[in-house]
Formats: sequence, structure tokens, C-alpha cells
Amino acid sequence: MEPKKSDQEAQAVGKSRGGLSTKIHAAVDALGHPVRFILMAGQASGYAQAGTLVEGFAADYVLADKGYDSDAFIKTLQTTGATVVIPPRRNRKVLREYDKTLYKERNLVERLFQKLKAYRHIATRYEKLKRNDQAMLYLGASMIWLA
Repeated sequence: MEPKKSDQEAQAVGKSRGGLSTKIHAAVDALGHPVRFILMAGQASGYAQAGTLVEGFAADYVLADKGYDSDAFIKTLQTTGATVVIPPRRNRKVLREYDKTLYKERNLVERLFQKLKAYRHIATRYEKLKRNDQAMLYLGASMIWLA
């Protein structure tokens, strides 16, 4: 028998400033094709899933936004031999250098989200349960891979 999950865990819905929301963390390859999705409650931090998002991938470069700027995550990436292209947060005492030209390629993730929004089930989150919403994400990702 499967242990009972709380409604928040089963639905991946959390309360944030804007109301109830869900965060979708996505990893894409160099061509912008989706390779992994993680759904979390809206108030949760990106730090928690950063390692899981890139786990098992052998990447030369890892591009991410400021939300993934943590010393532990960066150290983990550097031990795998990947070049880290994550801008530092403003409140860091020592600002880390990063390749600003290469960072512009991070827009591949933003383009992926724009393609996924073409599927109304994903854009408006019709599905109540996390597993169903994630299934819709995978279906949309399949369509993107086939296009």
C-alpha cells in the first residue's frame, strides 16, 4: 500500500505572492529539446531540485539563471568537469565571473516554455494532480521532439 501524501505533495501546488502556483524546472539539450522536468510547489526554492535536475547528465556547460546560484550546486557541477555559466546573485560578497555571451544561450529554456504554452492543458494547469500535470508536460515535450 502506497503511503499517503499530503495534498500539497500530490498536487505540487503551493502558495506564493501571486496565489497558488506550481514551478516547473526544466533541463534542455544544446538544441533546446527538453530532457527533464521537475514540478514543485510555487513557494519552493530552486536550490532543492538543482542537483536532481542535472543528475546523470554529462554536460560541458551548464547554463542557469540566478535562482540556481548556490555554492554547493556550483561545486558539484565543477567536480563533474562542467563549465558553470550562472550569474551570481547581487547579494554575494564575492561576485563570480561568468561568460555573458554564452549565458545568452539560456534563452533556449525560455523558448521551450513558450512552445509548451501552446498546449492549453499545460499553460492553464487543468490537471489537479502532479502526476497528471507531469504526464501532460511529457506529452507536450514529445510533440516538441517530433516537430
